[in-house]
Amino acid sequence: MSRISKTFTRFSTAVARWTGRPMVFITCCALVILWAVSGPLFGFSDTWQLVINTSTTIITFLMVFLIQNTQNRDSNALHAKLDELIRISEAHNSFIGIENLSDEELEEILAECDKNSTRLREEARKEVSARQSKPAAHKPARRRTATKRSAKAA
Repeated sequence: MSRISKTFTRFSTAVARWTGRPMVFITCCALVILWAVSGPLFGFSDTWQLVINTSTTIITFLMVFLIQNTQNRDSNALHAKLDELIRISEAHNSFIGIENLSDEELEEILAECDKNSTRLREEARKEVSARQSKPAAHKPARRRTATKRSAKAA
């Protein structure tokens, strides 16, 4: 990983964490309110409007790239973790890397998974119904009376 990439990763992570805090949101809301209240002082001039339009456009433009960077990294990390779980489990190894398939191929896999899920749900419902319809074997309850507990404790 290049030095620029590492620096950008650290920077984008720090900014994403910082901007996601409640106090940053409250501060931004307060700035917008302050700007709106200052309208009469500046006569609602074009410059007054340009301040908020320009600042919000620039901030939004830059934040899109930072958020996309952190989202891409989080998504890649999640895929790597899921792939590792698939590798070590009894799941189908064919699911490893399916995020790289075309939309059509992915839709086919999802449709197949939906069919399997529906079939498994139906089988589970039938099992539950079968268990509920069988009379439960009556086992005598094992209870200790207070005297037995205190005698055992002594």
